[in-house]
Amino acid sequence: LEGPMRVLVTGGSGLVGKAIEHVVQQEGGKLEGEEWIFLSSKDADLTRAVFEKYRPTHVIHLAAKVGGLYLHMRDNLHFLRDNLKINDNVLQTAHEMGVTRVVSCLSSCIFPDKTTYPIDETMIHNGSPHSSNFGYSHAKRMIDVQNRAYFQQYGHHYTAVIPTNVFGPYDNFNIENGHVLSALMNKTYKAKKEGTAVNVCGSGAPRRQFIYSLDLGRLIIWALREYEEIDPIIFSVGEEDEISIKEAMDLITKALDFKGKIHYDTTLSDGQMKKTASNAKLRRYLPDFPFTPLKEAIQMTCDWFVANYDIART
Repeated sequence: LEGPMRVLVTGGSGLVGKAIEHVVQQEGGKLEGEEWIFLSSKDADLTRAVFEKYRPTHVIHLAAKVGGLYLHMRDNLHFLRDNLKINDNVLQTAHEMGVTRVVSCLSSCIFPDKTTYPIDETMIHNGSPHSSNFGYSHAKRMIDVQNRAYFQQYGHHYTAVIPTNVFGPYDNFNIENGHVLSALMNKTYKAKKEGTAVNVCGSGAPRRQFIYSLDLGRLIIWALREYEEIDPIIFSVGEEDEISIKEAMDLITKALDFKGKIHYDTTLSDGQMKKTASNAKLRRYLPDFPFTPLKEAIQMTCDWFVANYDIART
């Protein structure tokens, strides 16, 4: 019989890692006898030594080299090479050290740019990703390819999950290169303090599916324990819960009690108008999974941001 799991979480200090840590420590996500090790990117370059030190039976692989949209556009080669190296290193070391399960986290930016909607798990490789960050996207897609190869060659159960737009406490709230909701929270809070208008890039019309980081944390732990497929699974709210940036902005201004003006700068590009993903596969497995209502999740994230303003802005 297998003993209790020893779970190594790479990239454990980021948005998703912190959410998993919260679920493990505060919500009974950890079962008796289990050990959960959260590595921050500072801890290690994810070498063999780390695996030898902790001897994990299971790995949640979140570590990645990421940056804002404009950084990706300038630096596709580095994002490609760094992420290919990180991912190969984690998967191959897991294989060599006899890790029984790896769950890696992909990103919805891997979806084909020219596609029909909604996008599902079978369509990931059907066409090139968006050209703006093709380096990062192709490196992430290769995790799926490598998972299938480890299964074919060794029968390993290494799989991947694909969340849509994640937000929550410990996000990157940086106005220049943070995730969209978090950057808007920061902008709005700043405008409120300074008594100025909020400038939003683009028309506010693009639509996105947002997932609260704690919901994603709960789902990743479920996948680690229960999800047997090698093929990836999309973790997202339903298509009917996709909202426009403008609607999201309304929720943020209410959460932060901002009464000032909002200016949509239509001289700036909107990017992709939508990337609608299907969560039908998730719903086949977990028909009753309760997603935190967006209004509530945005309120909690805004409250966290205000309370942690000094660390969150960096």
